[in-house]
Amino acid sequence: MAKTVRLEPIAQNSTIETNGNLLSVLLNKDLDVLKECGGRGMCATCHIYVREGNDALTPVNRREQRTLEVITSCKPNSRLACQARVMGEGVVVELPPGMYVNSLQDIEALIGRRAEANLLHPLSGAVLVEEGKLITRSMLRQLSETASFQVSEYYSRSSEV
Repeated sequence: MAKTVRLEPIAQNSTIETNGNLLSVLLNKDLDVLKECGGRGMCATCHIYVREGNDALTPVNRREQRTLEVITSCKPNSRLACQARVMGEGVVVELPPGMYVNSLQDIEALIGRRAEANLLHPLSGAVLVEEGKLITRSMLRQLSETASFQVSEYYSRSSEV
């Protein structure tokens, strides 16, 4: 039976089959998750925060725990999306800053909302929108003139090396 997972701060819902991992939710939303280890829980490139519904996920296994221990931005609600399987309803996932801003369309979806955290450029790490700022159309126009979003091109080049 399908479950619903909410992705924040992009305010999107996604459905997933029971026992499906959270990584598939991120990939279904076309988020550029590197998944360097191929989903084996060893690289931390799919690190996420579980805002709600941790009890609706499978428990952390030893491999995931070892990987989480080396992540500097790890919090008590940290998980690896490739290892966390959805067993019940009510899961709300918070994406780390920079993971979800891959194009201006990602920011455009947030017009009228205040940024819950700094929105970072996925390649340079530069702050595109500061935490607490209201996201407006004029802000988007300014970003379109200054920020280069060649993310998919960058990832395709880096995987060839």
